Amino acid sequence: MGELAFDRRGSGEPLVLLHGLGSRRGAFDPVIGLVAQERELVAVDLPGFGESPPDDAGTALRVSDFADRIERFFAEQGLDRPHLAGNSLGGGIGLELGRRGALRSLTAISPVGFWGRPGQAWCRGALRAGYKAGENRPESIPPKLDLALLRLGTAVYSFGRPFKAPAEAVIATREAGISAPGFLDACTYALDYSFGGDARRLRELPVTVAWGRRDVLLTYWTQSREARRRLPWARHISLPGCGHVPFHDDPDLLARVLIEGSS
Repeated sequence: MGELAFDRRGSGEPLVLLHGLGSRRGAFDPVIGLVAQERELVAVDLPGFGESPPDDAGTALRVSDFADRIERFFAEQGLDRPHLAGNSLGGGIGLELGRRGALRSLTAISPVGFWGRPGQAWCRGALRAGYKAGENRPESIPPKLDLALLRLGTAVYSFGRPFKAPAEAVIATREAGISAPGFLDACTYALDYSFGGDARRLRELPVTVAWGRRDVLLTYWTQSREARRRLPWARHISLPGCGHVPFHDDPDLLARVLIEGSS
């Protein structure tokens, strides 16, 4: 089993950060400096993403498998029931860890698992289309045109304001997806996840669910409403002007959400 890549920074109670499918721990960079003043941050690359190797058993991991690996990571790093914040796939992993009693608090940002079949199919199709577009990008395309097409295309699934997001962040988002050996298998297996079942352990936790109002990948108007229905005791927050991966859209707001959610 390969070791997971991670960064550890700051002081205070530990807060583990988990990114989404096709992303990497660097997605949290815009808020790290703000939150590290009050929390010890542990930003992790999930198996098969970023700088973490795929799991020894392969990359066909379901949400429960990712949760198993993160629980082992907690033990390896001496993290006893840390706070956790997860985006998208990371939010689904957080829900399962919370269900197991492995967390002190959970902040789930546009988490997977609150969709119906159409929403699930839309997400899987959009991610696979973006992956293929990145793989098949002509090498001769001028950089400015490449960036403009990227902002018009796949970047809208991550950023609420794709034309205001830094160019390096937009490009890094594409590269993180197409270079991840775990991407396609996670699209198949991890996106089968649907939140349900026994949630008694979650009721014992402080749970925050935050959703970007411009999220078009896990659509705000349908899936955040379903999350409110299934988790009525949780604290639900709408993030104006924010997309699916909202940290570049409004770093100050997201930093507050992370700090308050782990208080």
